[in-house]
Amino acid sequence: MTLPSSLQTRHRLSLTWRVIALSSLLLVGLVVLFTWLGHANLTRQFQESRHDHHERQQREIRLALQRSAENLRQLAGLAAASPRLGPPLEAGNADDVERALASQWPTLQLEAGIDEILVADTQGRTMGRWGSGHLEGGLPIQAWVQRVMNTETPITTLRCTTNCQQVAAVPVLVDGASVGLVMLSRSLADVTRQAREVSNAEVALLVTGPPESQSLLEERKLAPWNGYLLALTRQEMSLPLLQRASHLSPIGALLQRPVQLQDRGQHFELSAVRMDEDSGSRGNGYFLLISDISSQIQAINEDTRTLMGVGLVGWLAAELLLLLILLRPMARLRRIAGLLPTLASGGFDDVRAAIPATRHRLPDEIDVLEGTTLSLSRQLQKLEEEVKERGDQLAERVNELAKERDFVNSLLDTARVFIIAQDSRGRISLVNDYTRAMLDLDDPSLLGRHFVDVFEAGRPSPISTFDIPQQEERTLHTPDQHLHTIAWYHAPLPSSSDDGKSRISVGLDITERKAAEARLTWLAERDPLTELYNRRYFQDALQQALWRKSHGAVLLLDLDQFKEVNELSGHHVGDRLLREVAETLVLNLGHRGVTARLGGDEFSLLLENADADQAIQVAQHIDQLLDSLGFTAAGRRHRVTASIGIALFPSHGTTPADMMASADVAMYKAKESGIQHWHLLSRSENAKDELQERVYWVERVRSALAEDSFELMAQPIMRLEDRDVKHYEVLLRMRNADGSLVSPAAFIPVAERSGQIVKVDRWVLRHSLRLLSQVQEQGICLAVNLSGQSLHDEGLKQYLADELAASGADPHHLILEVTETAAVTDFSTARGVLQALRDLGCRTALDDFGVGFSSFHYLGQLPVDYIKIDGSFIRSLMISQESRVIVQAIADIASGFGKQAIAEFVDQEALLPILKSYGITYGQGFHLGKPAPLNQAFGFSLHSTLADQEPLPLSNSRKRE
Repeated sequence: MTLPSSLQTRHRLSLTWRVIALSSLLLVGLVVLFTWLGHANLTRQFQESRHDHHERQQREIRLALQRSAENLRQLAGLAAASPRLGPPLEAGNADDVERALASQWPTLQLEAGIDEILVADTQGRTMGRWGSGHLEGGLPIQAWVQRVMNTETPITTLRCTTNCQQVAAVPVLVDGASVGLVMLSRSLADVTRQAREVSNAEVALLVTGPPESQSLLEERKLAPWNGYLLALTRQEMSLPLLQRASHLSPIGALLQRPVQLQDRGQHFELSAVRMDEDSGSRGNGYFLLISDISSQIQAINEDTRTLMGVGLVGWLAAELLLLLILLRPMARLRRIAGLLPTLASGGFDDVRAAIPATRHRLPDEIDVLEGTTLSLSRQLQKLEEEVKERGDQLAERVNELAKERDFVNSLLDTARVFIIAQDSRGRISLVNDYTRAMLDLDDPSLLGRHFVDVFEAGRPSPISTFDIPQQEERTLHTPDQHLHTIAWYHAPLPSSSDDGKSRISVGLDITERKAAEARLTWLAERDPLTELYNRRYFQDALQQALWRKSHGAVLLLDLDQFKEVNELSGHHVGDRLLREVAETLVLNLGHRGVTARLGGDEFSLLLENADADQAIQVAQHIDQLLDSLGFTAAGRRHRVTASIGIALFPSHGTTPADMMASADVAMYKAKESGIQHWHLLSRSENAKDELQERVYWVERVRSALAEDSFELMAQPIMRLEDRDVKHYEVLLRMRNADGSLVSPAAFIPVAERSGQIVKVDRWVLRHSLRLLSQVQEQGICLAVNLSGQSLHDEGLKQYLADELAASGADPHHLILEVTETAAVTDFSTARGVLQALRDLGCRTALDDFGVGFSSFHYLGQLPVDYIKIDGSFIRSLMISQESRVIVQAIADIASGFGKQAIAEFVDQEALLPILKSYGITYGQGFHLGKPAPLNQAFGFSLHSTLADQEPLPLSNSRKRE
């Protein structure tokens, strides 16, 4: 084989020496690099240790300051607790104040290092002073007095002016009330001594800000730091270093990391510790620590020189060994290198012909290289053929990617959400058309800006990180002066060296949803008719006042003759009256406390920190306001008055339920009075008896619910046409210990006022459904009364559905009755609840119908199946022409609306023909059937039918006779 002429020429510097030269440079560079890294690592470790040492110094010094401040506060507390100090301070007797602490001053001065004591009254006037006298002119005493009087908590602070003083202010209490304060101050001498012991360094005390005394030496002034050195150790060494350091670094930087200085061949480290101070002071105080670190620096330099020497020796040894290894193999390598240019130029056949196919020696790496060259020539030839084919495929793939890119860009611009890409620094790198349209900005105005500069934080969000997905809300001011709330979802993107995007942010405008949430919150706390607070909010506010252990009064207002306004002028006029009363109360008394509408025509005021006289004055003022209201509707003038019950807390109750019950008792006392429209619940025997009686019945009802000791009775409702009885009304009784029955009139009103009535209602429903499951096969229907409060029970429908499923009762055989008054008072709620009960399959009835003539307006709109005519009309039917007209009218209207009528209180046979002639379907009363126990009405007791069933948890409901 003939080598090319270019390879036959002998080079002056062969590849072997080039390798030696380059490797020498590399090894020398590595030696230098590793030496530098070793030096840098030693330096870093030293700096980290010094940083940890600096942080430890800061903690120790701050701990010493904290302990000193706590000790000073305790000393001030002991001085303030002197029994001889409070009375003269309260009386304003400065001489007695001086004598009260005169005996303690020497002890505090000598043993505790106290520099000054100052005593001030609640107006900030100095009543006594011992010591240097710097406190009175240097501290914001008025502000401290106001703060201590308001919070009744001690104050500890640090003041640095001509010197640094720790100050503690503690209130002086007499019978639990603050009558003044005691202030103690002392210098930081002990803390400075501890700082030097802890840090093992020279210590200086620096105060920044304008000096309050010209007595400070000018040589100790550090102008770059705007401060003066109040004290320092080894001034001849420390002062020049501090003056140099003040020109090298701001004082704030020393707080984060120490600064190293060199002076006369020695190395020093300067660090600072800031002292917490009073915000009213004009200066800041710092501990400056100067540490000699020359020995550590010398040790680092010595280790660096050792590393350099070891590295150079290793370099020489490595180069000699490399030279011995490369001499012979490199000669063989030069021979084969001549074939590579031919291979590169495409002479694949020439290369295969030049390399011999046989080997006469043991193969080594050069032989492997020859074989590899032959294999490479064949592969390159094949590769050259494949390159053209792959080039065509690549061009096709580029076209596909371009189409995908265009689709993604179109998708981003079509979406009606904010889509923003951010780089690793939080700068905007891509936005869609919707974002540009909402911001009314183009790409040059948006790209490159920080995301947080465009979208303000709507509420505090966690620290932003691009590594994990995040959700947050931010606000956006659009050019049309609207404020939008945007819900953002941030997701990380794969890092890319081309565009630098590190996360994608998708924002959805939730402004309308946030407004709806705010409206729901408002509705949860407000009465929608009057916009006053509702019962729930009022009870929460009362509970908060009771938890704060404060005192005050609750005023319960019930409008007199409000029902007449509804009946004479219509419910829309009654609603307008309620709004005017609410507006009058808010305008005149809204600043006094919480004003709420509890429901119907009841209002309530919470007067916190008010005594009995103030509560009476407010009640009288309300009476005057309502009397002067002058409400007129449709030419008819209505006089507006209210019965006002006043209860004081905590004397009349320690819970909201007790307070409302006490105010309710007082309100009914006001109604019964007839002399004045308000009544303050007193501690008289009668008031106590009524409260005790109410508590007794509240406990009786709670016990009856817990022990399942209520009893049900049934009264038949007869079909007048054939005197058939398949319809019974379920009545509730309570049994005494002697076996006698208690009328519901004794405990139902208490249950209504105490909020237990909903649990009673649920008890009756649960047991009535168990009874119904036993008698429904006989075609019997049961009527169960619901209280007005159950109409506001949001869980009533679900509870009834669960009980129907558990008992197996047929809902079509269950009739649920509500009174006309409850239905009409809150018509919209009643209609919704009645419709929900009918959706379950139950039937409904309107009880005590006819008391208000305005009821006819609502009859067609209420989803009820039965109308129970009030018994007052039936009783007088034989003797009153007016009653006969009313009953016949009710029957006709009920029939016209497709509802069946039931006459209550049928007490004589003579009424039956009249009722039948009016078209009334059912009758109920003592003449047709008296209430009877279940075992008499149906032949078994309810408890016997439930003996084998598991007891269910008690819930809320009511039963009335």
